[in-house]
Amino acid sequence: MNYNMETINGLAQQLAEMIRVAVIEQQKAGEGTPLIAQIENGMREALRRIGQQALGMFLSSMQATPVSEIDCACGGKLHYQRMRTAQLISVFSGVSYERAYYAGCQCKRGKAPLDEQFGLEPGAVTAGLAALLALAGIEFSYDQSPKWLQAYLLFDIAENTVRSETEKMGALQQVHEAELIQQCQDEAYLQQRERHPGRIPLRIYGSMDAAKVRIEPRPKKGEKSVEHEDWRDMKVLSWFETETVPPAQRSVRQRQKAEREHLPLRAKNLRYFCDITEADQFGRLLWATGCSLKADLSPELIFLGDGAVWIWNLVSRYYPNAVQIVDWYHAEEHLETVAAAAFADPQERSRWLEDVTQSLWEGQVELVINAFQVLASSCSEAHKAANYFYTNAERMRYDRFRSAGFMIGSGSVESACKQIVTQRLKLPGAQWIVAGAVQTAKARAAWLSGHWHALCVRRSALPLAI
Repeated sequence: MNYNMETINGLAQQLAEMIRVAVIEQQKAGEGTPLIAQIENGMREALRRIGQQALGMFLSSMQATPVSEIDCACGGKLHYQRMRTAQLISVFSGVSYERAYYAGCQCKRGKAPLDEQFGLEPGAVTAGLAALLALAGIEFSYDQSPKWLQAYLLFDIAENTVRSETEKMGALQQVHEAELIQQCQDEAYLQQRERHPGRIPLRIYGSMDAAKVRIEPRPKKGEKSVEHEDWRDMKVLSWFETETVPPAQRSVRQRQKAEREHLPLRAKNLRYFCDITEADQFGRLLWATGCSLKADLSPELIFLGDGAVWIWNLVSRYYPNAVQIVDWYHAEEHLETVAAAAFADPQERSRWLEDVTQSLWEGQVELVINAFQVLASSCSEAHKAANYFYTNAERMRYDRFRSAGFMIGSGSVESACKQIVTQRLKLPGAQWIVAGAVQTAKARAAWLSGHWHALCVRRSALPLAI
């Protein structure tokens, strides 16, 4: 919305004069000159009250002269009853306005056209406030969010309201994902997409992992209580592209990569998706989101992950031509675990670890497996590692991957697990029901993915612009 700057300047002058008079009166009363922070807070509160009154006046002013009757959605007629007062909770706190109300149809439904025009729901929060409440809900615990919001909005919001609006945003993300799943199963859509694909990423990465979420035990029918805790896997998917890290911005680890003749890369255009569900069901989300990003059409599709069987099963099923890479740092940790278990002498441990790490870096997985097998009879960790490396040998050809310029670390999805699960769902004392955990996580993933504006548009078909 555009505003006339001359009008804005005039209003600003009036507000400045109002504040100036209030300061002079305080000085005359012997209370001294207020500090700038006091003036700022006073001005914020004045602006909030002005916005509260102005929004109500604006909505009332948009009510046209009522007509005697209007069409009802059922096909009948609604008759004008009276001007009715309604209330909303907006970013300025409670707002009252008047609008024409119609009723009297055989379907027994009433209607206020002004509410439909601006996407308003009397007694509920506005779309603008809902977005702010949900932002607080994805960042802070639900019991702490109202304190944070009060400091910013200057009025109180109930904890349950924050929870409700956050989960609504997550539910909208669920709807969006369901639409993607349905769309990618439409043969006509897929054929049209292949004929007119638009921008196809030349190289795109996918990565999956899971993190535990504490689910509140709920008694089943007939049970009085449940004493055990239930921990469920929140599966997380990350799609991204990469770019070279400039020398001045490289971390210690990235500088070490450069010294090893591996170009340091970092993720960009990140998109996160998550759910608490079985692997087969998550695979549908994997395929649908990949299709939406043209991953299946990309000439180079690379998947990074640890050795979890469900990850590689899904990749092989939905993207059989993708390059599969076990995260370098995850593989390196296995070497360190074996070294610590097999060697008591620090120098011997260090020499062995240096040798096998160099072999792994050069893609000589068979040499690493042989080194494990030598130790396997006396070290169970070496026996397990030998089996793990044998199973994932072709996913550990790091010399080939580096030569192709591929990223070999799955830090993006590990970061996603931390940002989505650890930093929000694992706050001290947090317990969830499955639906609440999933919706909160999906809302947070949408924010981290830059998809928030689209959710806000979905939140209201005709959002009140403020």
